Amino acid sequence: MKAGGTGLARLKLGWMKARSVSAALMAAGLIVGVQHSAGQTQTETVKVDFSNPALAPSHWTLTIHPDGSGHFTSYGGEMPGGNSDMKSPPVNRDVHLSQAFADQVFQTAYRHKLFKEKCESNLKVAFQGEKTLSYDGPKGDGACTFNYSKDRDIQALGESMIAVEQTIMEGARLELLLKHDPLGLDEEMNFLVQAAKDGRAQQICAIKGILVQLANDPNVLDGVRKRADLLLQDPKI
Repeated sequence: MKAGGTGLARLKLGWMKARSVSAALMAAGLIVGVQHSAGQTQTETVKVDFSNPALAPSHWTLTIHPDGSGHFTSYGGEMPGGNSDMKSPPVNRDVHLSQAFADQVFQTAYRHKLFKEKCESNLKVAFQGEKTLSYDGPKGDGACTFNYSKDRDIQALGESMIAVEQTIMEGARLELLLKHDPLGLDEEMNFLVQAAKDGRAQQICAIKGILVQLANDPNVLDGVRKRADLLLQDPKI
């Protein structure tokens, strides 16, 4: 009986140790999992704040995440585009840009010390709008403001952001025209195609929703549907 009791006790002790080790491993795994999840929640953003009272919109902000997702807000002035006197309502919407564009934006931020450097040129250049580029994330934070930058990368990034803003505002204008002035879509779509070709409008993917709607709407002009389809098929034109 003693031998049997001793064996049972040893078996019970071994089972308790194994259970303790298992619990410890599970706890460690849980901790790692929490840390991993916490790491995943950390995000980076690059934001541009633009201001120019002479333009429309006069103020706007575009925030971009590494996966291309982002948010755009604007206010002030009239809609860009054709000759319509339609006023620009505040735009406040999520957008999604291409991965390639997002990569370019963040690589520029990394190369330029997260924008913790002087961006402005000492050259006397006509006022084009005050642009503030800022980075915030696990790597740190930084910001710089300029009208015209002495650095080609920074200047090019500022111009690209303005071209993306042009696209987003054109998308908002197309939505208004579809609702209130469908005949005005023909001229506006022609303007957008030309702007996309010469680079004034970039990241057409940001307005994919309205373009798909126009391309499939039998109630708009054939030319509008064809141009919308053209932009959807080749968003880099």
